[in-house]
Amino acid sequence: MSRERLIYGGQAVIEGVMIRGQRHFSLAVRRLDGSVYRSAEPLNQVYAGKLRRIPLVRGVAVLLETLVLGIKALTRSANIAMEDQTEGEQTEMSGWVVFVSLAVSLSLGVAFFFLIPLYAARSLDPWLWSGAWGHFVSNLLEGGLRLGILVGYIAAIGRMKDIRRVFAYHGAEHMTIHAYERDLPLKVDNVRQFSTAHPRCGTAFLLTVAVVAIFVFAFIGRPDLHWAVLSRIMLVPVIAGVSYEIIRFSGLRQNSRLSKVMAAPGLALQRLTTRQPDDDQIEVAIHAMNAALRADEGQPQADEEDVPPASPTIPAA
Repeated sequence: MSRERLIYGGQAVIEGVMIRGQRHFSLAVRRLDGSVYRSAEPLNQVYAGKLRRIPLVRGVAVLLETLVLGIKALTRSANIAMEDQTEGEQTEMSGWVVFVSLAVSLSLGVAFFFLIPLYAARSLDPWLWSGAWGHFVSNLLEGGLRLGILVGYIAAIGRMKDIRRVFAYHGAEHMTIHAYERDLPLKVDNVRQFSTAHPRCGTAFLLTVAVVAIFVFAFIGRPDLHWAVLSRIMLVPVIAGVSYEIIRFSGLRQNSRLSKVMAAPGLALQRLTTRQPDDDQIEVAIHAMNAALRADEGQPQADEEDVPPASPTIPAA
């Protein structure tokens, strides 16, 4: 398989970056002493197997995998980054803790971004027209509220000092993936020339979900409130599947005019979720990418290792 067809993604974590490769995922975290913790381990084949090749279904699999890996990577990175202060050993999350965290995250996400806009829009029914036109306006208001909540939430958390630092690692992750996709050696100077935004980003995915939801819920009309609530819950996998295919299309065809138009809103929203990283943060992202590449290519490496502080230039895989 050619390098251009391989899709690598990732996520910013506490003082580091997680990269999701083809068969492995890696984690690189900057310790308090300046060294970089680096690890790589195989992906669960439930997500990396046949489900990954089925259109629409793969979007749901990617969403679940992203949530599971994200929870594990965030917890592990926080333990590693603060290990010198806590003077304790790293503790791995058990399966049931990950499951409960995943269930709570999904429930809060559905309630916050789907049910609250629904109830808010329905509360305006007495002031709307009756009939099809009123139904259309109500669905449009619901979609607008969903978009407003999403943008407002991102803008609010982006004002927090610790989150701004995570957003800088988010930018470093995107820039490193850009350099990899251009087949450039993974050096800080090469990575630095790219944008912090990427079409295949979780922020763009959330925006696409919000837009696709408007059309999906408009298609099913305006059922009674209890059926409307049920539809908002049951149709989340459908919306996620369609949204993923849109993001995947625009990410794989970044030079086409249609892809650029489709990706433009998501790229614009990433101005809120990414920041320009410093060289040390780019260095961590390069470590994460190299660890994932070496693991996927079967090159020998330690499952876990600490890389001492070094120059920003790191040999590419």
